Amino acid sequence: MQVDLNSDMGESFGPWTMADDAAMLDIVTSANIACGFHGGDDQVMLKTVRLAKARGVGIGAHPGLRDLQGFGRRAMIGLSESEIETMVAYQIGALQAIATMAGAKVTHVKAHGALGNMSYVEAPVARAVANAVKAVDPSLKLVVLPLSQIERAGEASGLMLAREVFADRAYEDDGTLMSRQKPGSVLHDPAVVAERAWRMVADKAIIAASGKILKAGVDTICIHSDSPGAIAMAQAVRARLVTEGVSLKRFA
Repeated sequence: MQVDLNSDMGESFGPWTMADDAAMLDIVTSANIACGFHGGDDQVMLKTVRLAKARGVGIGAHPGLRDLQGFGRRAMIGLSESEIETMVAYQIGALQAIATMAGAKVTHVKAHGALGNMSYVEAPVARAVANAVKAVDPSLKLVVLPLSQIERAGEASGLMLAREVFADRAYEDDGTLMSRQKPGSVLHDPAVVAERAWRMVADKAIIAASGKILKAGVDTICIHSDSPGAIAMAQAVRARLVTEGVSLKRFA
């Protein structure tokens, strides 16, 4: 078995630091780097790309809604498909330029926060994200939630997909992520998180909070870098997977 281990990072802004990206980059195989809309700035982006490149970690764009104060986790209504498509393309292009400066290359795209959640259930948003990726560079791999609208849109666009599960987030019975407003939606126990990650890889399935099993492709596992104890959780997940004989490799 083989799987990618990813984390969202580069989300610091100016003098404000979010998470320990350097430590996380020693654990994961792919990095989803914020592009300035929900977090990150040009200097943070460049620093994170350089750190990822030095460690041989895959570099991905992590576009979000233009919402620094809300960290991109507040939904915005009334956005047209065209607006969303342009918003995503703009952010991918920004990271591509920074990566080129650092002698690196962006290889994948993963929508952040509310934009990602919207793309899971709203077909127009999903189409806009997929169309933006394809328009900018059809060789980019799109990270998607299995059994969702973004998976369907990605397939329809002909993009290469990486189906993602979350080790540290709880799921609803329909395979969507449980709202962060609900108790138990974010997991913090390294042993529990590591066991869930292994079971989802071994069973090729999403495990809902109710215990419901949803068969799904699993190409990559996400651990959020901004969660308390994120490094310990990532270390536990990596150790458990390696112990079980799973090969950890970044996207081809």
